[in-house]
Amino acid sequence: METYIDRIKKMKAERKLTNDHLSELSGIPLGTLSKLMAGMSESPKLSNIVAICNALDCSVDYIVTGNPENTNNYTLSKDEIRMMEQYRELDRWGRELTGEVIAREAERIAATRVDGDEKPTEKIDAGTARILKPIKAAGRFAGAEPHTGKRTVMLYELPVSAGVGVYLDDSRAERVSIPNSEKTAEADYALRISGNSMEPKYHNGDVLLVQNAESVEVGEAGIFLLDGNGFFKIYGGDRLISLNPEYGPILLKDFDNVQCRGRVIGRLRRK
Repeated sequence: METYIDRIKKMKAERKLTNDHLSELSGIPLGTLSKLMAGMSESPKLSNIVAICNALDCSVDYIVTGNPENTNNYTLSKDEIRMMEQYRELDRWGRELTGEVIAREAERIAATRVDGDEKPTEKIDAGTARILKPIKAAGRFAGAEPHTGKRTVMLYELPVSAGVGVYLDDSRAERVSIPNSEKTAEADYALRISGNSMEPKYHNGDVLLVQNAESVEVGEAGIFLLDGNGFFKIYGGDRLISLNPEYGPILLKDFDNVQCRGRVIGRLRRK
């Protein structure tokens, strides 16, 4: 199925533009643009998509959906674009919480209308307050264990390898307890690695703490999925890099499907 990246590449080819030229026309840094074109940013900033569309002289609707024309005449204001970009920066818990708030507000607004007419605003005495239903905890906060200084995350036993990797499989995972601290608060799951390609900093059998992320910055350690195989490497823009000099770089152009599945934020101490 054709993606927005395929449509950008198609428009680039029609206009005979290179990434360098498109970077100049759009004002997007070449590194950011290269990462987007390699599929490393599954949720790119809306402002970057708009800038690319302006540079290619095509509609955002076409690039995002494939529709040649914007038939619904739907546009976003600057405030709406900013809110969408802020939403995309949230983690899973933040997105679920935002969704709950929006859903409740939509219900409240709908309840104020009868046959399209708005009801009079309900008056609330100064000495009273509304009691809302509690929002169910989700994401990394859902596994917190009160009063123990611990929280739980899923530990995946199938390794992300130095060579041919494997995709994370829930059927081979278990829930483990980790310290509940400011340092570990951003971890969404844990992952046991194998191989020596990330030595001397990371060793065979180390357990990494990983934050869900659809992209990482150049120089950051991440979990990547290349044509269905998982790897723990350093992101180098157009390649993945091992810390062990015995292993050469993995060029992203050699793969059809490149995804980032998380940012490595630390590792558990060995007992």
